[in-house]
Amino acid sequence: MSANKQKDSHRPPSDDGMAKEEFIRVGTTLYKIVEQPKLNGGYVRKRIVWNNETLRQDSGKDYIGSVPKYDGFCTVPEHLNYRPIVGKFLNLYEPIDHHPKEGDFSYIRSLVRHIFGEQYELGMDYLQLLYLQPIQKLPIPLLVSEERNTGKSTFLNFLKLLFQNNVTFNTNEDFRSRFNFDWAGKLLIVVDEVLLNRREDSERLKNLSTTLSYKVEAKGKDRDKIAFFAKFVLCSNNEYLPVIIDAGETRYWVRKIDRLQSDDTDFLQKLKAEIPAFLHFLQHGTLSTEKENRMWFAPSLLHTEALQKIIRSNRNRLEIEMHELILDIMKSVGTDTFSFCYDDILLLLAQSQIKAERHQVRKVLQECWKLTPAHNTLTYTTYQVSCSREYRYSPIETTGRYYTVTKEFLQTL
Repeated sequence: MSANKQKDSHRPPSDDGMAKEEFIRVGTTLYKIVEQPKLNGGYVRKRIVWNNETLRQDSGKDYIGSVPKYDGFCTVPEHLNYRPIVGKFLNLYEPIDHHPKEGDFSYIRSLVRHIFGEQYELGMDYLQLLYLQPIQKLPIPLLVSEERNTGKSTFLNFLKLLFQNNVTFNTNEDFRSRFNFDWAGKLLIVVDEVLLNRREDSERLKNLSTTLSYKVEAKGKDRDKIAFFAKFVLCSNNEYLPVIIDAGETRYWVRKIDRLQSDDTDFLQKLKAEIPAFLHFLQHGTLSTEKENRMWFAPSLLHTEALQKIIRSNRNRLEIEMHELILDIMKSVGTDTFSFCYDDILLLLAQSQIKAERHQVRKVLQECWKLTPAHNTLTYTTYQVSCSREYRYSPIETTGRYYTVTKEFLQTL
């Protein structure tokens, strides 16, 4: 385990050190608790490895016997009934020092409404679940906008104020690094200006959002497997390709954020002042949704046009051409369905001067569109380019293990 756990604090160290709480022993390692001054004011509480002999020289040989002792570290996330010590283990999860109290939280309400819009109730449910059920898996909010001054970063800073040291700000490089101890035990991992448009980035993000355990690694330390409960919150100025999202993906909750109508330089302080009232509301409020799957929300509830924009932008050229070609056929012949085999679509693509091979078409149909062919060779009606000037496409009856797509399906891609 790392010896550099940090905790922000605004209080200075006491004049007499920290009395008997100045040192702790975890396992066989001795730590000194220090409060390191920060450049911008306040202090960072840190735990650093100390030397037994140095402690004896400074405090006498009998002092070391009074040092609190723990068998090891654990990470147990709780907000309402926080336990600093669980059994004989020191809890690495941080308490939040807000005390819920009934009151007004109109500024927080306005921020949540601005970020989640017509999905405001779902946004409130998301925040309530973070507070009351911190180990519950949740979707990945991705806030996008090409405009400036939209409040995306303000929302991230609000989450930091709300959950304090259990929120960490990562960069794209931090996310890709194999050294992950600093963020693996957090409630929220937020990334501003996210750009994870490599396939391996996307796969890692998806896996982390649903995994129950994870191997953490710090520099100079052995890897250690821990329970993983962190949730990701992402922001980006790129509305088209901030991350790779394939059709049918249900882990992301993409919100297009509008520009703020005004710029209040004291807004964060107003939000901070309302946090006790907001936590009281979350503690006593009723969720508007029930658990539908492992990430709580039914995917249909979180579907947005902003999500579709990213999915469309991730499509390869052949998929786009097939999509447009089939919609053109449906429009021309007046049908809402289209059936075809590989040879049918390959011929249509060739007649449109689009080069494609069978394995490429198969990949689009089975991997991108998640379609399966008919189980047996059956008779079906498809369409090919017509020789008649009156009709663009003519019906042809043939047999095969065909695929069928609908207009409704294509319009959701």
